[in-house]
Amino acid sequence: MNQLDHRGVGLEALALALLLAAVGLLVWLLARRYRESSQVLVGQHGFDGALFPVLALGGAYALNKLWPLLGAKPVLLKLALPVLISLLVIRVVVRILRAAFPSSRWVHVGERWVSWLAWGGSILWITGLWPAAMEELEAISWKLGGSTVSLRSLLEAAVSVAFVLVGTLWLSAVIEARLLKAATEDLSARKIIANLVKAALLFVGLLLALSSAGIDLTALGVLGGALGVGLGFGLQKLASNYVSGFVILAERSLRIGDMVKVDGFEGRITDIKTRYTIVRALNGRESVVPNELLITQRVENSSLADPKVALTTQLSIGYDSDVDQLLPRLQATVQAVPRVLADPPPAVQLSNFGADGLDLQVVFWIGDPQNGSGSVRSDVNLALLRLLREQGIEIPFPQRVVHQR
Repeated sequence: MNQLDHRGVGLEALALALLLAAVGLLVWLLARRYRESSQVLVGQHGFDGALFPVLALGGAYALNKLWPLLGAKPVLLKLALPVLISLLVIRVVVRILRAAFPSSRWVHVGERWVSWLAWGGSILWITGLWPAAMEELEAISWKLGGSTVSLRSLLEAAVSVAFVLVGTLWLSAVIEARLLKAATEDLSARKIIANLVKAALLFVGLLLALSSAGIDLTALGVLGGALGVGLGFGLQKLASNYVSGFVILAERSLRIGDMVKVDGFEGRITDIKTRYTIVRALNGRESVVPNELLITQRVENSSLADPKVALTTQLSIGYDSDVDQLLPRLQATVQAVPRVLADPPPAVQLSNFGADGLDLQVVFWIGDPQNGSGSVRSDVNLALLRLLREQGIEIPFPQRVVHQR
């Protein structure tokens, strides 16, 4: 308490406040410029990113080392160090989890646990109870096979594994974001590279985490054999879907943005995952299609070689109509519809001599099948109907002659 009453505490508080204000202003300026490119470091407003506690911790550590040179003993600066370390751990873990799993509801649970553990460790450090708590955790031990395992060693292993995996997730998320924003039109190639890089980094991170936890990696040989047996029986479909996902991305038989029809469901591919593909219909419904289904079954792709799609519509005219003069007018009318392509041009054909009139088939092409075909077919039909009415051409209706005896 005598140290807290010392006059130097006021100077420490002033120096710490100026440090935090300067760091806060700096990260706020950086957040305005790099908000979109570095969510982990600067966050949304600068204060909610990892850069603020990093700079504040560095500044507080420097002041803590320089303060004795001024002839005073640091008190508040020593208390600020564990608080800033806890804040740094929370910000880094939370931001990385949100970047790696943006839509997972378990992220919030992980955030609460990390916050409790970080602030609890900070309180133990400030109050001086940290060594006693470590001794108590070390005293709690039990036999596991031929070795003795303590609760402290398990907690340290869990923390080291968590930090290694979180760092791996951060690195993989950064690399994936850079690859998907690369200046190339081949989105499928970027997607497969991003998936491969993420899988490789997670595998290496898992090995490093197990090694840091003191687990002998030679024991993974037994695990690999068991995993192989599991893949041969229960996980066969799951492995097939993952392999099919990489095959689809490598062959480029299906690409993001293609209009496809698979298993009776038609829509546009919005994303290709390693296990499944998301197909979004024009009415907003989405279908999650296993990748194995796209490999083993027939898939209609309207955008594989050429995005142009031919559409048809039917109409009937009376037998007394002048077909030679009407067909060019019908073709010009269809050509005037906004979404109809000029190359190849529309075609109007006499398809059949019907019971009630002449049956005409109108064929036209569109270059944007992802926008649907119902609206453009309706526009074509309305344009044809207006032309027939302007020309006074009657659309025949079914007629039947009844002979009465």
